[in-house]
Amino acid sequence: MKKSRKPRKAGTAKSAKTLNGPAQPDRRKALMWLRNGAIGSVVFAGGGYLAMGSFAAHAAEHDLSRIGQGKPVVVQIHDPQCPTCTALQREARSALSTFEECDILYLVADIMTETGAAFAARHGVAHVTLMLFDAQGGLQHTLPGMRQSIELRDIFEDHHAASS
Repeated sequence: MKKSRKPRKAGTAKSAKTLNGPAQPDRRKALMWLRNGAIGSVVFAGGGYLAMGSFAAHAAEHDLSRIGQGKPVVVQIHDPQCPTCTALQREARSALSTFEECDILYLVADIMTETGAAFAARHGVAHVTLMLFDAQGGLQHTLPGMRQSIELRDIFEDHHAASS
């Protein structure tokens, strides 16, 4: 059996959308879009600002030309794909956290970059190594292998005292 459709009465449309074209957004929806857009803009700009700060810090940490510019320096020969290098970096940063920022510089010679690889080759060292330079840029100590932060803190304190 075939179903028959009942004819619609005038004025009983399904929605305003079908009769009058697309429905216009009301004021509440427009304000919601504006609010969400403003929040999104602030979040995006804040993320960009933080990323720029992080990039600047990363670039400064990898600037090996800072050796010999009046501050003692700790340089880590680092392979970012090496878990031992990452662990040594964590321990070195922990040991350096007790110093003021201007007392000792911490730099990274990333052997995956041309500059870092050339630096390591020039000094004849492999990754998982810390090198301690005095304020004039003279190499004072080479510490190969993994070290704990407690041991490093004592070494860095002696290095800072000798370099001052």
